[in-house]
Amino acid sequence: MTLVKTQIGRRAFIRNSSLAGGGLIIGFGWLNSCKPNNAAEMAAVDMPEEWFEINAYLKIGDNGLVTIMSPNPEGGQNVKTSMPMIVADELDINWKEVIVEQAPLNTDLYSRQFIGGSQAIRQGWNGLRMAGASARHMLREAAASTWAVSIDEITTEEGVLKHVESGKSAGYGEMASAAAKVSVPEEVMLKDSKDFKIIGTSRKNVDGKKIVTGKPLFGIDTYKEGMLTAMIVHPPAFGLKLKSVDDSSVKSMPGIRDVFTIKILNDDFERQHFDTCTFLEVVAIVGNSTWEVMNAKKAINVLWEPFEAYTEERTFYRSSRQTLTIPAGLESTDGHMKDMEQAAMKPQKVVRKDGNPELAFKNAAQVIERTYIGPHLAHNCMEPMNFFAHVTSEKAELIGPLQKAELTEQTLSARLGMPVEQIDIKMSRLGGGYGRRSYAHWLIEAALISQRLNLPVKLVYSREDDMTGGIYRPAYRATYRAALDKENKITAVHINAGGVPESPLFANRFPAGAVENYLAESWSVNTNITIGSFRAPRSNFMACAEQSFLDEIAEATGKDPIDFRLELLKRAGNSPVGENNDYDAARYAGVLELVREKSDWDNTPDGVHRGVSAYFCHNTYAAQVLDVSIKNGAPVVERVCCAIDCGIVVNPDAAINLSEGAIVDALGNALFGELKFKDGVPDKSNFDQYRMIRMSETPKEIDVHFVENGIDPTGLGEPAFPPVFAALANALYKATGKRHYKQPFKL
Repeated sequence: MTLVKTQIGRRAFIRNSSLAGGGLIIGFGWLNSCKPNNAAEMAAVDMPEEWFEINAYLKIGDNGLVTIMSPNPEGGQNVKTSMPMIVADELDINWKEVIVEQAPLNTDLYSRQFIGGSQAIRQGWNGLRMAGASARHMLREAAASTWAVSIDEITTEEGVLKHVESGKSAGYGEMASAAAKVSVPEEVMLKDSKDFKIIGTSRKNVDGKKIVTGKPLFGIDTYKEGMLTAMIVHPPAFGLKLKSVDDSSVKSMPGIRDVFTIKILNDDFERQHFDTCTFLEVVAIVGNSTWEVMNAKKAINVLWEPFEAYTEERTFYRSSRQTLTIPAGLESTDGHMKDMEQAAMKPQKVVRKDGNPELAFKNAAQVIERTYIGPHLAHNCMEPMNFFAHVTSEKAELIGPLQKAELTEQTLSARLGMPVEQIDIKMSRLGGGYGRRSYAHWLIEAALISQRLNLPVKLVYSREDDMTGGIYRPAYRATYRAALDKENKITAVHINAGGVPESPLFANRFPAGAVENYLAESWSVNTNITIGSFRAPRSNFMACAEQSFLDEIAEATGKDPIDFRLELLKRAGNSPVGENNDYDAARYAGVLELVREKSDWDNTPDGVHRGVSAYFCHNTYAAQVLDVSIKNGAPVVERVCCAIDCGIVVNPDAAINLSEGAIVDALGNALFGELKFKDGVPDKSNFDQYRMIRMSETPKEIDVHFVENGIDPTGLGEPAFPPVFAALANALYKATGKRHYKQPFKL
């Protein structure tokens, strides 16, 4: 077991106790307190007559039922199940006796109450365990005091306290009242991983039944009495701004209540990283129903004009600052491609240099050079952007799906001129996200519309609003060069990578550290097309370029693709070059070894062509072997075998589901994902144009395997996504003899 400090100061104890109302709430580091939600919907369960709040994450009923709060937004990654599982295990409660509730946003009581970067479980691991272990300690202390014995003699098992020598026992519910009065322990013992009873076992999604029976869980389900519907009209092209609005005919249309312009952010507002806003001034149309507002959108007369170039300061996660240059003009994809090509040919910023790569390339017997290109991609969440807002002079109530609630709340406070104490944001389940809902300007829009009318409003984006208004995956370009000597040994690697408007380069990732001579250069091209996080940002492109290139080098040196990668990793492990390599070579090699075994790599079925890829991102290692066949001129993915090292897997079934979803998502983007621009206008605005993967095109079989090493959990929502692109490209090469250097892949 591990002894840890609870890190509870006297000041925090007093503050949180005063907030508890009828019970006691205790904060745990960034996992601080929250008020419990109403659990009345659990009608099928005999509810307690009284609840006792033991700490920030749980309250115990007098009948032994335990309510565990889930702090982070739920976007399909299953944290609403997995995070409470961690608390429950350390508490030592029967999972069948647990009710899970979504905690409300409260920036005074929580920090990092958001999802992004596949960090929810990794960042919450110790704090969640501490919450459960501390509550268990307080229950044991209450029992020891009641029975006049030493706390060391009190054991627990699935919600029951026992004193073996006297034969006394009591359920948690019987001791909950006394436990709520016990002082917070200064330190607690955490379980050894071998003693976990819930962590590492498969548990069903706590919202599963509600999802399949259509219960209102998502923001778009929100309905309030007297609520109006709002939609926005934004410029039809990037590079344009609002000039004038003629709403004379629209205001008289059936059901239309008002038409006006709103400015999302003030000119003097200092933007944070997630305050990316596509169009700063838009037209709001408010009416009684969605259909009436949509008809008004079609009829309204709005004029737009080009804007001039400008710069803006941005703070990244409220720390490091950056200056962004936003150029004027109506941009096109053809122009982007030319700009990237020209930028790559100029002297660029050297991000990392090991050895003497210039000399190694000069003396090379053979130089292999390949360039890879990725397009802009749209998120296309199944649930369009939406948010409910009711803003009065006294308070602001908001309900909807967003990823960075605590960060967005600060921006909303500044824009409304209202302190955060008067703002209440309730987080609904996300109908898709992975970055798109990090940039919640639509929440600000909804609040401004409601504030203007002093009425409850639900803002809804149409699919066209969402797809043509950003936020997109950047367009990227990367050139890889490798120097080989006369013995076909790799002596140097040079990477030149950039994009519109950011570089995807991770200079310290593999194969950095595995070759003596290494050079990494980075560049970017400014744009007025707004971009943002996309599942596994930057890694989703670099993994494809890197792992496709390594396959070509393996072929040029006459080596098996897995053996070639393992040789490089062995070199990086035994004699690493440089000190800033951000991967563990042994763990990296471990997933390759596991996927080779589980895929039966050396025995490819007849008619099947096999590709491999492996990548490290979000603190996790993933490797994949993909089997493809060609039928009627089209690729058919027969099987994907995936090996992942993400440390301890909290909920295996959920982890497999999450990995399978990432694989299917990546295949769809690799084969079909592409958004082009012509004079600032996206060439696709709905699913009839933007091709998504179909059920019949998904792999016939996906099997996922996890490395069991007992290491604390790392990321999982994103790491299985990037390797798919190259595994598919490498398999297609085996099938057709054609290498793929540009996404999407077309035969």
